[in-house]
Order: sequence, then C-alpha cells, then structure tokens
Amino acid sequence: MHGGAVASLVDLVGSAVFFAGGSPKTGVTVEITVSYLDAARANEEIEMEARVLGIGETTGCVTVEVRRKGTGEVLAHGRITKYLAVSSKL
Repeated sequence: MHGGAVASLVDLVGSAVFFAGGSPKTGVTVEITVSYLDAARANEEIEMEARVLGIGETTGCVTVEVRRKGTGEVLAHGRITKYLAVSSKL
C-alpha cells in the first residue's frame, strides 16, 4: 500500500473518531506524523484502531494503528492533531 494512501487513511479514521466521540466538527488537521514499519501487499486485509489521546477546547489529538488483519502485526503508527474550534457565524 502506498505511503500516501496510509497517511490519508490515518487522517480519515482520526477525523471519524472525533466525530463519533461527539465533536460537532471533524476539524482541520494541523499536524500529522506516520511511522511506516512494514508494507501491506496487494489484496491483503488490514485493520485500523484509533484512540483519542485528548480533546481540548480548540484542539484534539488521536493515534491510529494500521495492522495486518491476519497476524495483528503493526504496519504503521500515526498521530494527528486537529483544530476543532467551531467556525464563526459570519
């Protein structure tokens, strides 16, 4: 799997976790880091797990692990910080 696809999935799943946790917005990513530990091959199933590290008034932070479904081996570990402030009514 291409590294850009992994980073996009980390960002997407991280955004979904904020929304699912009750945040009225998914936010804007202000920081993203991804550590690539191994490659996912074509037609290989992966699974992802995301955890909220913290949510403040305007920002939140999430970690996301990408794992090989069959073995649970970690393929990538990502961390994103989102700006979650509600937009103005202008």
